Amino acid sequence: MTVTVLRGATVVDGSGAASYVADVTLADGRIAEIAPRATSGPGGRAAGDGVRVIDADGLALAPGFVDMHAHSDLALLADPGHLAKVAQGVTCEVLGQDGLSYAPVDDTTLAQIRRQITGWNGDPDGFDWDWRSVGEYLSRLDRGIAVNACYLVPQGTVRMLAMGWDARPATAAELDRQKSLVATAMTEGAVGMSSGLTYTPGMYAPAGELVELCRVVARLGGFYAPHHRSYGAGALEAYAEMVEVSRASGCPLHLSHATMNFPINAGRAGELLSLLDAAIGDGCDITLDSYPYRPGSTTLAALLPGWASEGGPDRALARLGDPVEAERIRQVMEEVGSDGCHGVPVDWDSVGVSGTRSPELGWATGRTIARLAADSGRDPFEVYRSLLVEDGLGTTILHLVGNEDNLRAIMRHPAHTGGSDGLLTGARPHPRAWGTFPRYLGYYVRDQGVLTLEECVAHLTGNAARRLKLVERGLVRPGYHADLVLFDPATVGDGATFAEPRRPPTGIPYVFVGGVAVIDDGRPTGALPGRALRRTPEGTR
Repeated sequence: MTVTVLRGATVVDGSGAASYVADVTLADGRIAEIAPRATSGPGGRAAGDGVRVIDADGLALAPGFVDMHAHSDLALLADPGHLAKVAQGVTCEVLGQDGLSYAPVDDTTLAQIRRQITGWNGDPDGFDWDWRSVGEYLSRLDRGIAVNACYLVPQGTVRMLAMGWDARPATAAELDRQKSLVATAMTEGAVGMSSGLTYTPGMYAPAGELVELCRVVARLGGFYAPHHRSYGAGALEAYAEMVEVSRASGCPLHLSHATMNFPINAGRAGELLSLLDAAIGDGCDITLDSYPYRPGSTTLAALLPGWASEGGPDRALARLGDPVEAERIRQVMEEVGSDGCHGVPVDWDSVGVSGTRSPELGWATGRTIARLAADSGRDPFEVYRSLLVEDGLGTTILHLVGNEDNLRAIMRHPAHTGGSDGLLTGARPHPRAWGTFPRYLGYYVRDQGVLTLEECVAHLTGNAARRLKLVERGLVRPGYHADLVLFDPATVGDGATFAEPRRPPTGIPYVFVGGVAVIDDGRPTGALPGRALRRTPEGTR
């Protein structure tokens, strides 16, 4: 058994308590001992046979960061070393987000899902899709991944499997089928349920249907993580709807990428936080996550009105190719504001292409739809429409709609956690996929003082671990799993930029998963000690 001693580390334990200096010993995948010291310096256990000593003087030791909103569902399998996240100090990710992922499925639904969210996750050539159930997907993760992973059963996928793409409430039989699918997924290890209520077909579910599904989730000890119906016009009403779903079902609520976007919501974060605080005061169990950037990221097709995608990808492409239907779509998007664009008339200057599925369309990457239109002398909607058709709905975008004041107010909330919402595909993906956690620690803690170091680490670790009900994870405590990160508070920072989104962070020399170094002295080791963490009646293990 190899013993590792982190000598003279400044322990930021994930609870929010004051930091302290200690020698921390790791053995057999756990934190074996924490020996506090008055100051760092000479002393402590010496190196020897089977004992490795790492000089951690000047470095902060924290629990590994938990990415509460990850889109690594395929990336973890296609590239299990997963440098984008381990380099940031992430040791656990939550997959199955926004109501759309790859389990549970049948052959037909899997083919549809692969097309629909190829802009999120890609669709690797020669990939082995050897699962259909949630349990089988989790077992596939267990074959070897760099970080641990939890899974949310995706409500949109469940609805698709039970009743297709129909824009209507479920019948009693269809609702029973959905409830059975959710219960099975939870029994197989899912930690909760997600929704994408601006994405088809999940958006077609009325609140009553969501309440019934959430009752199943609550009964089995999970939580509900919705991407709700609007982050723009009607955002507060959309948040209030999710609070009422939680209240009516008794299901804990975790608000995905919680923010107030678009100019219509500038400076209104306080109204959202007041809504949430009132509900928490009434006994509701509510948490939220956010990423530390103003621009968002999604697929170009996500901006379509919901009715334009009814029936699935082929029907959406057919409508885009029909001049009459296309004009109807244009009018809603440009003059009214589609539900896919959060009820706000689209501003083509705010829609920047970040990647295309087809290499032949790579020329569009890095420019907004407005710029592409001006450069070609075409109407912006026609550029939008042709790009979707030619790329088979596979285009990804940056959506430049965020508000800095709102962002800062929300990240200060005590129920806040961190979630990258990072898409790992495309020529120029959002830098949050590579930079979220060091950006919190460097820019917002050290440079801007929005949070103290202890507060921020608690948001990125202990808060998330409590929401996930992780057993003996999320804090630096004796006996806990040694999922840990050592970073330099003076130099930690996000290297990723919008121009170079895959640049690694700085100031994170060591990352351990189960006591095994996945980043060692700044270099990836290729070790794959992670696995799926499954919900059990006693917690997530």
